[in-house]
Amino acid sequence: MAAAPNPASWTRRDVLRGVAAAAVGTVVGTADHGYVYARHHVGLTRETVRVSGLSPELDGLRIGFLSDLHRSDTVSHELISTAVNLLMAERPDIVMLGGDYVTWGGGQRRKWVRPAAEALAPLTAPHGIFAVLGNHDDDKEMTAELSAKGITVLRDARTRIEIKGVALDIAGIRFWTRKAADIGRIVKGAAPDLILLAHTPSRLSEAAALAIPLVLSGHTHGGQIVLPGVGAIAAREFPVVQGTGRQGATSIFVTRGVGTVYIPVRVNCPPEVALLTLEPFTRLA
Repeated sequence: MAAAPNPASWTRRDVLRGVAAAAVGTVVGTADHGYVYARHHVGLTRETVRVSGLSPELDGLRIGFLSDLHRSDTVSHELISTAVNLLMAERPDIVMLGGDYVTWGGGQRRKWVRPAAEALAPLTAPHGIFAVLGNHDDDKEMTAELSAKGITVLRDARTRIEIKGVALDIAGIRFWTRKAADIGRIVKGAAPDLILLAHTPSRLSEAAALAIPLVLSGHTHGGQIVLPGVGAIAAREFPVVQGTGRQGATSIFVTRGVGTVYIPVRVNCPPEVALLTLEPFTRLA
């Protein structure tokens, strides 16, 4: 008889598939809505993010944030276009993209690289569009396609823009860049106003150790399947699963993202695009 699988060795994919199977079996009455329709209904999340040391000139800066598109056979162009249109209707000052534009899968992944970039082509913002890659993205092809659409892809790099006479630095790290020392080299000499784009919120501790004021992340999908009374089982490893959080002087926002991965299911965790409004942390709540 084969040995039973050890839960300690399960991946996020295993957990998502297992939870989905259990959920489908126990919540049959809501299956049609929760499993067939909910993942297609992308909404706009407006969030105020309080940032330590934010310059007065950047108070009220509006950032549009999209992540985890996962363009594939199960995530359509129409869904991503809806997300893009929702964001463009808000006229953000800057647009940030958090990675995972396609889903890993050899030739299948390559098939969707250009369509994913084309779906993002209508994005525009006065101060630019900045992106990082996720763990599902090809470093060369995805970068080339995004760059062709006028999107600045930051691969362990930092760039500077100026808003109202104030320097704002934007740093972006690869998914596999994990050590505080490596991130430290990227942000060394950065302006006091600094945003770190990190695909995974697991980099919050390193960012906090470096006193980076703000981190924007995706990757978790908000758990994708959130069970009442249980929560997001497949995302418990992350310091923040969705929404805002804080560690030390570092604030973070984690988006639920647009697409789905491994299984085309969302439960109690609708897809989103985010419009983030920055304000100084010292302001009274």
